[in-house]
Amino acid sequence: MNIENIEAFVYVIHYGSFNKAAEVLFLSQPSVTARIQSLERELDCRLFERIGKQISLTDDGKKFLPYAQQLLQTFQKSKIQLKQKRTLPNELRVGCTVSVSNYIIPTILPKLKNKYPDVNYKLTTAASEEIINKVLNRELDIGFVRNISHPNLLSAKAYEDPIRLYVYEGHPFIGNHMISMNDIGEYPLVFFECGSLDWMRIHRLFASMSQPPNIEFQTDTLETAKKLVLGRVGIAFLPSLCVEQEVKEGKLFPIQFPEIAGISLQTNMIALNGENGLFFNAALDLCKGIAQSIREPI
Repeated sequence: MNIENIEAFVYVIHYGSFNKAAEVLFLSQPSVTARIQSLERELDCRLFERIGKQISLTDDGKKFLPYAQQLLQTFQKSKIQLKQKRTLPNELRVGCTVSVSNYIIPTILPKLKNKYPDVNYKLTTAASEEIINKVLNRELDIGFVRNISHPNLLSAKAYEDPIRLYVYEGHPFIGNHMISMNDIGEYPLVFFECGSLDWMRIHRLFASMSQPPNIEFQTDTLETAKKLVLGRVGIAFLPSLCVEQEVKEGKLFPIQFPEIAGISLQTNMIALNGENGLFFNAALDLCKGIAQSIREPI
């Protein structure tokens, strides 16, 4: 059965005449008539009643219409799918910071692979500045970086990760609603420093405290900071995602202070303007689920 004949049949129904269907299909009216006649011969039935210039479906035409529409929709969807497959790259190069690599990528990449199974994924871990340069130089396709703005880059917020003070099991801060930021100075502090504006806000809070914090350990690695807190050598301000599992297991506990409300690490997705939009939007949608899970305090 010729799909063009089915297309002509559906278009005649939709537009109510052979002439209008011919205009939309860029055919002559006799060509549309010939296609309908060919379809009627294949089905061995009449599809239209013709009274002058008016047309109406026969009973057989009414029965065939839903099947014709379904066949045409299936054919059109298959064309879109095949075209999309031809335009997809063989490899998607993703750049991200260490924290994104540890806590976000293991969730996102399997879902992207499921959505685009024929694409391979290459992951590069680096600082935000290096990832930005690699995207600009077309060495990476998309990147996860700190909040940035650049005229040649498409940039959108992927998620925000709230920063909170975390303490180990049995710490005196747990359940104590009378503590304040000044009480932090009484305990050893593990300080994770990533150089973002959010951490600068915490530095300013330290400067306003009556008793300066007792920073005994300073590191630029989240996992190191977390493990030092788990080892009970200090307490630390950490992004929520990196301690999500330990909080669920009752090994670490978040402590809320009004002074740090609203302080968070923002991660943006970037790509060159006009390029890799398909993957960019798909990954951004996946990040919405992560953003929802960390929107409220753990």
